[in-house]
Amino acid sequence: MNHLEPLIADLGLILMTAAVAVLLFKKLKQPLVLGYLIAGFLAGNHFDFFPSVTDMKSVEVWAEIGVIVLLFSLGLEFSFKKLMKVGGTASITTFTQIITMCILGYAVGRWMDWSTMNSIFLGVILSISSTTIILKSFEELGVKTQKFAGNVIGVLIVQDIVAILMMVLLATIAVSEHFSGWALVLSVFKLLFFLILWFLGGIFIIPTILKKIKPLLTDEMLLILSLSLCFMMVMLASAVGFSPALGAFIMGSIIAETTQAEHIEHLVKPVKDLFGAVFFVSVGMLIDPHTLYAHAVPVIVLAVVTILGQSISATFGSLLSGQPLKEAIRTGMSLSQIGEFSFIIATLGLTLQVTSGILYPIVVAVSAITTFTTPFMIQYSLPFSEYVSKKLPRKWNKRIERYSASAQAINTVSNWKTVINAYLIQVVPLSIIIVAAIVLSSRFILPLVRDFFLGNALGALLTLVLLSPFLWALSFRRVAVEQVDILMTERKSRGPLAMLFLIRVLLSVFFIGLLLNIFFSPKIAFFALVLSIVIYLLFQKKLHIQYHKIEDHFLLNLHDREISKSKRSRSDLSPWDGHMANFEIAAESNIAGSTLKKLKIREQLGINIASIKRGEITIHIPNANERLFPGDEIAVIGTDIQVQEFKKYLDLHEISLSPERVEPDIVLRQIELKNHLFHGKSIKESQLREKTKGLVVGIEKKGKRILNPESTIILEKDDILWIVGDRKLLSDLVHD
Repeated sequence: MNHLEPLIADLGLILMTAAVAVLLFKKLKQPLVLGYLIAGFLAGNHFDFFPSVTDMKSVEVWAEIGVIVLLFSLGLEFSFKKLMKVGGTASITTFTQIITMCILGYAVGRWMDWSTMNSIFLGVILSISSTTIILKSFEELGVKTQKFAGNVIGVLIVQDIVAILMMVLLATIAVSEHFSGWALVLSVFKLLFFLILWFLGGIFIIPTILKKIKPLLTDEMLLILSLSLCFMMVMLASAVGFSPALGAFIMGSIIAETTQAEHIEHLVKPVKDLFGAVFFVSVGMLIDPHTLYAHAVPVIVLAVVTILGQSISATFGSLLSGQPLKEAIRTGMSLSQIGEFSFIIATLGLTLQVTSGILYPIVVAVSAITTFTTPFMIQYSLPFSEYVSKKLPRKWNKRIERYSASAQAINTVSNWKTVINAYLIQVVPLSIIIVAAIVLSSRFILPLVRDFFLGNALGALLTLVLLSPFLWALSFRRVAVEQVDILMTERKSRGPLAMLFLIRVLLSVFFIGLLLNIFFSPKIAFFALVLSIVIYLLFQKKLHIQYHKIEDHFLLNLHDREISKSKRSRSDLSPWDGHMANFEIAAESNIAGSTLKKLKIREQLGINIASIKRGEITIHIPNANERLFPGDEIAVIGTDIQVQEFKKYLDLHEISLSPERVEPDIVLRQIELKNHLFHGKSIKESQLREKTKGLVVGIEKKGKRILNPESTIILEKDDILWIVGDRKLLSDLVHD
């Protein structure tokens, strides 16, 4: 037992100091992360007036587990679908900020005579803002629902995935110890290859397993299963040369797409809090007051660089993406800190032994300073943005507004762009699946069958059979059918379309040839290739059916969380056979807008509506005059038969949509009036409402702004209109 005593004593000390710090900082309404850092400093070897940790090795192990669990939890809150939805605004802001701060951080590091590797890590560390600190500050200041906060959250989502990618690239640079551009390109391709492969495989397999064994799972079993999947992916990531943190994050993001995601996140939270506390406390242990005193100037310089650099670069990025001036300034000032990811990246440098010991405590000190300043930066961002707007020359303000209006007016997506995107989405994932299967076959199937009679033929045949649906889809599956048909009517487009089809077919033939060449000599492989293509063409219909079964299964798993959300029901609440079930009022439902009194749901179906959830608001026991709106989540109480009848009632009142129908995308756009056809006409005469299926909500005439203008107002050249309407129709109006 003696060898366990330091571990137990050290863990007890860490948790005791962490608990005291949490209570104190909760009382002071300060970020808990800062409390953990101070607790670590008190429990570390650099503070003599408090019991100290004796075995740092065991603490480092706990801290590494803490990083893994933290990244797994971050993945559970992350979603690749969210990443797709944040759009170009957040992406442009993020990349502008990260590139600027990486360059600035590297330059400052070199200016302070730091080593090249220290400077590279410093640049990356200073480029990532703190999700934890920002979200907590938003919540405390009550600004989470404001528009700029939505922009900030979008930036944080993109930052999370970029930070993971940069960690992998930093590890590559550190291991190779040189900056070969070709090596970095290969590392990026390798990373993307495994990310896509793991995501596709994970979504196809893991939700299915969780659904199959759901009746057997208790909370305890689900927690153990989730953590086992996390550590399995950690081992897999390490085996192919990536950081354990990447594996944990990927598994978290895969589980985030399952129906059990919220439950798993709830179960993992105590584990995350425990190991997260150990990690942040271990970070605080590295704070050496003597070192910080000796390097007070770098700490102050880097704190100023972080606050100003993050604010200015994010503001510029937001302006570049088309955000108005005030929104851009508020976004930039909110992102002016570093936090948990910076610690993880600094830990990576120490683990790889490529950064000096001084970098870590300086980063912690800078994080502590910027954590304190963040709430004030957010709080004073509004008055500061108004001050800047007033002080800027009117000409500059006008140019920014015009750029914002033109940047937000999304161009009509061309048919060619749609086709190319569809081809890439089809070809890239399928090629990755096929290449991965060929590599696995050569490493595992070939050694098993090589010594048997006709073993190579059996191995090649088995691999081809498994890959045949994917090879068919790569060659012949039609994508962007409507756009391709339109382009085929244009003579000049037929050649490029034929070339795209030929490339797909040749790629399939290449993959078949590559596989056969592994199992056979070149001559036999050639004849086998011809035979395979002939058989492949004969069974197209069956391959078509098989592939669509696989694709449908994948898409069902991918969207299962959203599908089940509206169908989720809760357990019985009373001794009788009634129970509570949740439904969502569809956007296409024709009961939307009607009062409960008019609908007479209780009288007709015997159903009682217990609550209506509308965004962040929940209306308990709604009265008869309460209306139902699209997107409302309603909780109803009834028997199984009554609930089933209510579901049919909702389905019957849902307006059926043609699958080809494209829903209008309603947006608010600024449009500068250049079209002479509208000059001299009133808003009513211009028929802008009919042309855009929208409404003119504002107009600026010679610097004077009018909200909700009358329809009789005459339009003049250079007027700026604010119109709410269909995105495509507004875009067409701009380009007429």
